[in-house]
Amino acid sequence: MRRRALLRLATLPAIAWPVGAKAQAFPTKPVTIIVPFSAGGPLDTLCRILAEHMQGTLGQAVMIEDVTGAGGAIGVTRVARSAADGYTIISGNQGSHITLGAMQPVAFDLLRDFAPVAMFATNSQLILVRKSLEAANLSEFLDWVRANPGKVTDGGGGYGTVAHTSVLYFQQLSGTTVQFVPYRGASAALQDLLAGQIEMMIDQPSNSLPQVLAGKVRALAVTAPSRLPAAPDIPTTDEAGLPGFYTSVWQALWVPRGTPDAVIETLNMAVRAALADPRVRQRFADLGQEIPPAEQQTAGWLAEFQKAEVEKWVPLVKAAKVKPD
Repeated sequence: MRRRALLRLATLPAIAWPVGAKAQAFPTKPVTIIVPFSAGGPLDTLCRILAEHMQGTLGQAVMIEDVTGAGGAIGVTRVARSAADGYTIISGNQGSHITLGAMQPVAFDLLRDFAPVAMFATNSQLILVRKSLEAANLSEFLDWVRANPGKVTDGGGGYGTVAHTSVLYFQQLSGTTVQFVPYRGASAALQDLLAGQIEMMIDQPSNSLPQVLAGKVRALAVTAPSRLPAAPDIPTTDEAGLPGFYTSVWQALWVPRGTPDAVIETLNMAVRAALADPRVRQRFADLGQEIPPAEQQTAGWLAEFQKAEVEKWVPLVKAAKVKPD
C-alpha cells in the first residue's frame, strides 16, 4: 500500500512541487531601486530609463526612490538593512560603492554586505567651465588655474564621489590646486556652474551634455582617448592639452547579500533585456553613455571589477586625507 502511494506521488506534475512554486514567486510586488544621489542627477536619469524597460520584463512596477545624504551613505545603509529578497535594489558607482568607506565611518562593508546584479552603463566625463570664463581652451584654462592656486572652485556631488576623485586625479596629473565644493548632487553643482558661482566641473555627459549643446556651459575636453559620438566637436584630453587624463564613470546595481541566486539572476536578466533594446541603447547614447559588452553584464564580472576598483581608487582617496563635512 505504501509503495503504491509513493508511485502515485511520483507521477504528479512538476508544478506541484514547492521548488517549482518558489522559482515562479519573484517578483510578486513592485521592486524599488534606491538612488543614493539627488533626483535629476546622472544616476537617477539612467535608472529611470532602465526601470521603465525592466518592469515590462518583470511584470511588476519598478520604482525609483532618491535617498540622498552623506555622500551616498544614507541610501546605501538603507538597502544594507533591508530584506535580502530582491525587492530593494541599490544603484551606484565609484562614489557610493568604491570610495565611500574610505571617506567616512559606515555601518556596512561594500564588498561583504552586497551582492552584485549587473553593470548597466559606463561613460567618460567632460571637463566643464562656466560660460563667461575667458580661457578659450583647456591649455589656457590650465595656465589660469596654475596662476591662481587654490582659488579656482570645482563643484561635485560630495567628498568621495566620482566628481571628487576625478578632480583629485586632475590636480595630480596637471600640477594644479583646485578648491572642491561639495554639493548634495551633480545636478545642484551644475546649477551653480550655470549661474557662474563656481568655475569648473568634471561631470558626466548624462547630466551636463544638454546644457553644453544648448551653449549654457562650455566643455573643454572629454576625459577619454576618443571623442563622444553624441558631441564629436569636443576634443579629447590628449588633443586639448592634458594627455593621459582619462576618467570614466560606471553605473551598476546591487542587492543585499543573502538574496537568493535565482532572484539575482531574474534581476540580471531584466537588466540585460533592457540593455539589448534598441530604444534604450539610443537613449543611453544620446546621454553620452556606453553599454557594457554582454560578457561584462554578469553579476560575477561586476564582483571582480568592483574588487579591482577598490584597489585602484581607495589609496588615492586615503592619501588626500579629506573628510566629509
